[in-house]
Amino acid sequence: MTPKRRKDTGKGRADELIARMKKARGYIYPEWEFAARQDPEFVEIYNRIYELGLGEGKHVSAKVREFVAIALLAFRGSDRAGLVAHMKRAIRLGATREELFEVLETCLVPGGAPTFHRGLGALLEVKAEGESPC
Repeated sequence: MTPKRRKDTGKGRADELIARMKKARGYIYPEWEFAARQDPEFVEIYNRIYELGLGEGKHVSAKVREFVAIALLAFRGSDRAGLVAHMKRAIRLGATREELFEVLETCLVPGGAPTFHRGLGALLEVKAEGESPC
């Protein structure tokens, strides 16, 4: 038998969770903000999985984990906004645009030219401070 979850859709709890997610990621998708307002407990559990999967690992840094996420999102055909968000997070974690480009190069053989192209389109949107996209 599954334990019953407490339904706490309090505005304060949702607002705190949304703020925590934005601070950790640098962004939050509107869909996740909506979900947090509907069921903060569910999104808190999802957020913990996110933190474990894309945060600092025991052996792999959060930056490298973002590289893996970027490669998978490009391969899966993620929308550009998702790729850009993860690229920006990787940069906040210390990645360079040159490293991101090499991640995309790595995708070419196993993922094909469409994966590489999709990633390049997102990378063009990611600009370092005071830098032109090309």
